[in-house]
Amino acid sequence: MVETPLLSLRNITRRYGTDPPVEALRGVDLEVQEGEWLAIEGPSGSGKSTLLNIIGCLDRPTSGTYTFNGLDAGDLTDRERGGLRSRSIAFVFQSFHLLSHRSAVENVMLAEVYRHRSRRGRKARAEAVLDRVGLAHRSGYLPSRLSGGERQRVAIARALLGSNHLLLCDEPTGNLDTATSAEIMDLLAGLNDEGMTILMITHSPALAARARRQVRIVDGMLSETPS
Repeated sequence: MVETPLLSLRNITRRYGTDPPVEALRGVDLEVQEGEWLAIEGPSGSGKSTLLNIIGCLDRPTSGTYTFNGLDAGDLTDRERGGLRSRSIAFVFQSFHLLSHRSAVENVMLAEVYRHRSRRGRKARAEAVLDRVGLAHRSGYLPSRLSGGERQRVAIARALLGSNHLLLCDEPTGNLDTATSAEIMDLLAGLNDEGMTILMITHSPALAARARRQVRIVDGMLSETPS
């Protein structure tokens, strides 16, 4: 029995403008199975972020087919795509995007506020996921009192509370020093060991090598990196 991939892209293209058009993605084919940790590595302007936005249902391809867990994302309305994101896809960015006037646990709780989940037990669930990323002892701290690595852990905790299917990481160590970057990569490795599907974009071959699988993107075209 052939396992259905969590996400599948077939001949995906993305063009911007018309005179002349810019081809950000050119015939991209990609499958990711549930539980994989995939790194998409490439230089600036290679199409990494465009591809991540399509996978995260933040943008639509110009042509091609994208299915998520067997569901054709191209057939969904914008509202339905928003629902898919809130249920199944979480994002971690290099800039953290934490509210400065909210504590770590309050920032994590926002994941359920946006999903309109019940308030009952919300703080306990947020504290549990902070403990999962090793930050229970800092739950009451404002972001200004946290290090860069701790802020990224809060952002990851918020993402985990919001989704159990796919974690999309956009240069998750881009604002961190080398030692802290290694700690965040260790955290991602541990989450993947627990079964979390992770897709990460990075310009660093060294960071990409930490993932279980790597692909490279150059000028909008993907190629599998030999393991």
